[in-house]
Amino acid sequence: MNYHIDTRSSVPAYMQLYKFIKQDILSEVYPYGSRLPSKRTIAEETGVSVVTVEHAIALLSEEGYIETRQRSGCFVIYNKSDFHGTPLLKSITFPEIQPQSSSVGDFPFSVFAKTMRKVLNHYGNRIFVKSPNSGCDELRTEICLYLARSRGIFVKPSQIIVGSGAEYLYGLIAQLFRDRKKFALEQPSYDKIRKVYEAMGIQCDMLSMTQDGIASKELERTDATVLHVTPFNSFPSGVTAGISKKHEYLRWAKQRDGFIIEDNYDSELTVSKKPEDPLFSITTDSNVVYVNTFSKTIAPSMRIGYMILPEKLLEDFQRRLGFYSCTVPVFEQLVLAELLRNGDFERHINRVRRKKRKAVNAVGNDGLNNEKSF
Repeated sequence: MNYHIDTRSSVPAYMQLYKFIKQDILSEVYPYGSRLPSKRTIAEETGVSVVTVEHAIALLSEEGYIETRQRSGCFVIYNKSDFHGTPLLKSITFPEIQPQSSSVGDFPFSVFAKTMRKVLNHYGNRIFVKSPNSGCDELRTEICLYLARSRGIFVKPSQIIVGSGAEYLYGLIAQLFRDRKKFALEQPSYDKIRKVYEAMGIQCDMLSMTQDGIASKELERTDATVLHVTPFNSFPSGVTAGISKKHEYLRWAKQRDGFIIEDNYDSELTVSKKPEDPLFSITTDSNVVYVNTFSKTIAPSMRIGYMILPEKLLEDFQRRLGFYSCTVPVFEQLVLAELLRNGDFERHINRVRRKKRKAVNAVGNDGLNNEKSF
């Protein structure tokens, strides 16, 4: 393994190792079915501890690149061509439930109130000025910085469009791609997605799901050229697309000169130690529009969402839709920008994720204890 771990880098050693191994898997240095060197061998050849290797291996396993087999080692399960034969979820009845609002009070009220006062004192009556149509520069810049350090998404502020929640942004997307006329959606999916698109005159083709995402046969069947997906924790199925399925989505878009709408409303709250890799950060073809919202991560009343447009769509968007005024008040944008800038938002996300991990571990431990009691 010719990996150089930079001990002076701000990137943790396990993340550097994770990226090296992932790249070798994607490049088929380690092809499908092959066995990775042992943890001890990797540690010796890279000069890191076995614990560091275990952290990297855990991330690769969580994301579906490898599989750990007891007493046998770690084997590559990522396969570029392995996308067929996954059974449809026809026999599964998905629960008839409404999307849960995040618990009111999850975000520390005292922190939020302090930030509001700070923004009022700093900006004064400038909060009464009309927002630029795409959103305040302060917020768009902070979103870019946050995405770069937390999600591996590197974009310019000009690519960020701010709006009052995901539903408003769906409407803009429908108008942007109105010439394509038909969108493909997950079945089942959050029903408002379909309702917004149909209200805008878009025909929706509902594609059946498997336990790993949209069925390959369904992707082949549809003649839509826009695909709206929720790769992480899709509602209401709870399905999370593996890395192979994500690459299948990207190839689907490339083959038909199409676009993917990546709806990542819940991905920041994963229990994984590393957030899910968005399609936007994986693609090399500028064919993904990324949509996210702060309503889930801060509070339901924070009707602030944003989308990231590929640069090749910016001119078309501004020509067609650039006249729309931003629907989020300047004051709220500046408060959110400050929460992102001073780290309070990320500290909150990390607290929530730690809490969810503890809950998952507690359930797992209870299960083990119950098994031992028999």
